[in-house]
Amino acid sequence: MEIKVEPKAMEIKVEPKAMEIKVEPKAMEIKLEQEAMEIKIHRDIPEATVKKTKEEEQPLSPAARVFHAPAFNCYVITVIGVKKKIEPDVIIEGLKQTLIRHPRFSSKMVNKTNKNKQTQRWVRTNVVTNNHVIVPDIQTQHIENANADKFLDSYVSDLTLVPLDTSKPLWELHLLDLKTSDAENVAVLKFHHSLGDGMSLMALVLACMRKTSNLNELPTLPYQNRTSSGSSRLTGGSWRGFRFLWLFMVLWSTIMLVLNTICDALRFIATAMFLKDTKTPIKGDYRLSMPTRMSLVHLTVSLDDIKLIKTNMKMTVNDVVIGVTQAGLSKYLERRYGEKKNVVGDDQKSKKNSNEMPKRIRLRSALLVNLRPTTGIQDLADMMDKGSKCRWGNMIGYIVFPFSISLRKDPLEHLGTAKGIIDRKKNSLEAALTFIVGKFMIKAFGVKVTANLLNRMLSNTTMSFSNLIGPIEEISFFGHPITYMAPSVYGHPHALTMHFQSYMNKMTISLTVDPTVISNPHQLLDDWEESLRNIKTAVQERSSTHQ
Repeated sequence: MEIKVEPKAMEIKVEPKAMEIKVEPKAMEIKLEQEAMEIKIHRDIPEATVKKTKEEEQPLSPAARVFHAPAFNCYVITVIGVKKKIEPDVIIEGLKQTLIRHPRFSSKMVNKTNKNKQTQRWVRTNVVTNNHVIVPDIQTQHIENANADKFLDSYVSDLTLVPLDTSKPLWELHLLDLKTSDAENVAVLKFHHSLGDGMSLMALVLACMRKTSNLNELPTLPYQNRTSSGSSRLTGGSWRGFRFLWLFMVLWSTIMLVLNTICDALRFIATAMFLKDTKTPIKGDYRLSMPTRMSLVHLTVSLDDIKLIKTNMKMTVNDVVIGVTQAGLSKYLERRYGEKKNVVGDDQKSKKNSNEMPKRIRLRSALLVNLRPTTGIQDLADMMDKGSKCRWGNMIGYIVFPFSISLRKDPLEHLGTAKGIIDRKKNSLEAALTFIVGKFMIKAFGVKVTANLLNRMLSNTTMSFSNLIGPIEEISFFGHPITYMAPSVYGHPHALTMHFQSYMNKMTISLTVDPTVISNPHQLLDDWEESLRNIKTAVQERSSTHQ
């Protein structure tokens, strides 16, 4: 055996009669040659052995630990429709070059005990991509589009019954060779919510995609222009003249901000302790146990219709979406209470108790608010491509948003009431306060107590709501053009969760429902779509009369 050490190269060869070792600082290559067999291992291959170091072990963030608590074990599922037949080998190769290079998607959660104290840490591990990609054998010869849609709903809903394997990174991808009414094939991403907040996870998924018009370009998100304040446009002379008015407005805004925050904080505390929503046909009761199987469905509508309303009513897309949601919920609840009336019949005592929609309904939603500037798609792409660092984690707060449930002759009233509540909530630090208090409670009382309190607070409200902005141009998922994206979440104590995802000129509404409470989620989607049409018609009629 002979050993040589040279400053410019290192090469390891194993042969039956000799071994030679050379050292090179810029690259390392291992060759094993025996009976015409050669194995090469390069450091840049994602599935290579990962060296365990302290730098590659990170503790779970406080929010991530809460998402692993039994009372608040949350998962994210995103359904992606594509325009062509899925090629699993292409998808797997693409994942090796992108997703699994992200630290969270190449780390498993490990419970460690140190000085009688148990901690949870992310530990880098080997990633075998094939173990995370599932290609079910679906017999689609006799499945028509309508039945295919039902099959997809059932398949995705069944995923809520199966927890992810904690012995490997907490994500998986299902590739379905299934033609539905709105897609040629379907991909279903499932990951644990502890990996990151919804906006970060969506940005990461988008960083794995490219524009179909230019496969070298990343997706483009709409630019959100922030109108500069009036004072910034004042000249020097006018600034001196309006200084007193400006100071008064700043002082008044500060006072209102403090008052709104105090009021919202008191309502939040009351909700966590005793203040419950009205028991309606869409409110579940999960104080004793969580539902086992959730139903996930979606509907895609025109984003142009929403923008038309937004422009004419001088609102934001979010204002319109919440206003239409309020109208859709009112219509759906009126329908459900009407069904109860038909079932009850002429029994006057029963009719008095259950057959009419109450005039005053307390129905509130927990709105998730991202408190950290969203990590850019380019930053995430650079991290996966070059190993650079960028912000990551769960940094979300909650806003308790009250919907005004009632039937109105003028559907535009729903937009007005919704916008009024939104504007007041914008002038409040409720979301930041809930995040700070949550972190304090985890440190002071532990994850279990915090998760139980959060579970109790959400149980006293009716639903969850979120809205995500998507690309404005068509994008592809490793060469597969996308028709829609439908993200959703489950594991929290709500019978109804609504997610809105924009993409090109479309808006996809995703519902996660407890089927024991809401047995007909497609009817709720239909009522939402009908409410959108009614509001659009009212806006057009209003515009024509003012011309």
